[in-house]
Amino acid sequence: MRAGRIKSLARFVVGCLAILCYVVLPYLALAFGDSPGEDTVMKRRQQGILTGMPFMANITPRTFIDDAGRKLYVAKAPTRVVSLAPSITEMLFALGLDEQVVGVTDFCNFPEAAAAKPKVGYSNPNLESLIALRPELIVAPLEFHRANVLAKLEELKIPVLLLEAASLEQVFAHIHTLGRIFDRSTAAHAMTAEMRQQMAEISRRTEGLSRTRVLYVINSQPLITVGPGSYIHQMIGLAGGTNIAAAAATAYPRLTMETVLKEDPEILIFPRGSVETVPRSEQEAWRRWTTLTAVQQNRLREVSADALNRPGPRVMQGLEALARVIHPEAFDSEPMTIKP
Repeated sequence: MRAGRIKSLARFVVGCLAILCYVVLPYLALAFGDSPGEDTVMKRRQQGILTGMPFMANITPRTFIDDAGRKLYVAKAPTRVVSLAPSITEMLFALGLDEQVVGVTDFCNFPEAAAAKPKVGYSNPNLESLIALRPELIVAPLEFHRANVLAKLEELKIPVLLLEAASLEQVFAHIHTLGRIFDRSTAAHAMTAEMRQQMAEISRRTEGLSRTRVLYVINSQPLITVGPGSYIHQMIGLAGGTNIAAAAATAYPRLTMETVLKEDPEILIFPRGSVETVPRSEQEAWRRWTTLTAVQQNRLREVSADALNRPGPRVMQGLEALARVIHPEAFDSEPMTIKP
């Protein structure tokens, strides 16, 4: 009996020492020691796996870096968010955050429920209106970085996440970032997986077809189009076209008519939507350039600006619209990406 008690006591002491070495001491080192380096963090993660104890390094981070390089800490999923761009509003609603959205811009018209939300302006939103909505987070386009209200919001400790999509990969990344912030990662992954599948199918249909020379006209006077560094430039390529402004130095370059006549686009594409629209009168004015192949072949086409010019969940509808006007022979009458 006495020997058994000694063995039990010995096991108890060994167990206590193990807990002290593998659990208590690492926590004390983390609390009172220097900031751990990457190697130390990795060791503690491994130790957490070996001992079955959750270490600090294993906790999902709530720190996010926006497209302006700013670091934001969001302790928990916000319950009140203001969107300052139609594309951002559409992403939030697509993630099922209808109730959390408490303010939008004057141009946020999709889905229908977004139009009923309180309005805060657009490029220079009203500061008082923003504060009155008591947002726990504001999500805005990168241009908002220049707005004078940003500094005031930072003073008030209202976090602002700035986003800019220069590529489709960034569109997907924004959806995932919002999914993480609002604890909707599963929905975000499902959404981007479907979008990638649609993108692959559209690209497959145009693969091997002749590359049509495209001019995407954002504005006629002055003539503004898309160039490298814009996601629409990327989409023109996926849709089976070649952007005549591919050599431009900026994402939204101005072109001269001399350049247009030299590059000779085979199709002119004009965005038309609820907000961003090239008027029909401007479109018709292009017909005076009778040496252009696009004019000779009567290939002046409109696409939905609301889908194409908003880098959000409907952007694949915009890609399909582009592909259909560039290569109509590759598609039947039924839309691939538009849901009822």
